[in-house]
Amino acid sequence: MHLEVSPEEAPQRLDLFLSRHYPDFSRSRLQGLIKEGAVRVNGQPARSSYQIRPADYIDLELPAPTALAVDPEAIPLSIIFEDEDLLVLDKGPGMTVHPAPGSWQGTLVNALLHHCRDLSGINGVLRPGIVHRLDRDTTGLLVVAKNDTAHRALAAQLQSRKLERRYSALVWGRPRLSPGRIDAPVGRHPRDRKKMGVVASGRAALTHYQVAEPFAFLSLLDLRLETGRTHQIRVHLQHLGNPVFGDPVYGGRSPIGGLQPAQRLRAAELLLLITRQALHARNLRFAHPRSGEWLEFSAPLPIDMETLIAAARQSG
Repeated sequence: MHLEVSPEEAPQRLDLFLSRHYPDFSRSRLQGLIKEGAVRVNGQPARSSYQIRPADYIDLELPAPTALAVDPEAIPLSIIFEDEDLLVLDKGPGMTVHPAPGSWQGTLVNALLHHCRDLSGINGVLRPGIVHRLDRDTTGLLVVAKNDTAHRALAAQLQSRKLERRYSALVWGRPRLSPGRIDAPVGRHPRDRKKMGVVASGRAALTHYQVAEPFAFLSLLDLRLETGRTHQIRVHLQHLGNPVFGDPVYGGRSPIGGLQPAQRLRAAELLLLITRQALHARNLRFAHPRSGEWLEFSAPLPIDMETLIAAARQSG
């Protein structure tokens, strides 16, 4: 993979530059590749802290995939499309995408290894085939790469924003503008490192939204991601003042201000209907990595969100 630094991109740290060009790779993963000598600047090894300059030539050579060390598990999957290069699935709530400390079993990767046996190894032994992610309790569509060629092609579409992801979310209140966009950088929360937040030093993040259906004190939103930062939609909607209903991390389990006593009582009743954030990845569109044919997939709302929205309609 070869890049040339434009005048607008310099100066900045090498690892930060790479993370913006390869959003599919975590920054720690890129720093590891730099340390291993897989990244060269003008033909020479460099440090993560190297300040890039205009016209620098940067080469990233991915190491050969490592044998996978995650145990396959016979976990049912809702697969809606599959061929020799990829599969598209509808992830249910409560499933972590890839193994991590404290969660080595029961993940989507464990299930995929049982189903597929072979997956792309580009993203390391713990994230084989994973092109993009969903939070543990966010439901909906994911595309998984079965080989490295498919993975590179899909990652390139993700980077160039050609891979289109649309979501449905039930949120508190009603955004003042519709349609609207939230353009705010997302990074680690300065005080709680387990959370993300809108921070000046974060990575550029852009979310488009539109009210699909208003209710008495809630709104159903259609959203489209242009970038895919960790917890992006949840963080952006909290920043907007309309947190995702039920979200236990980003303000979604406490009624917003301005509700009448009867509405607060009804809100408490609705919160009993869902134990997670009411967020669903409903639509996925991309070009097939082999044929170039545009593919589009949709996933219906899960039962808990359907029930919640029906109850919200009855509330006015």
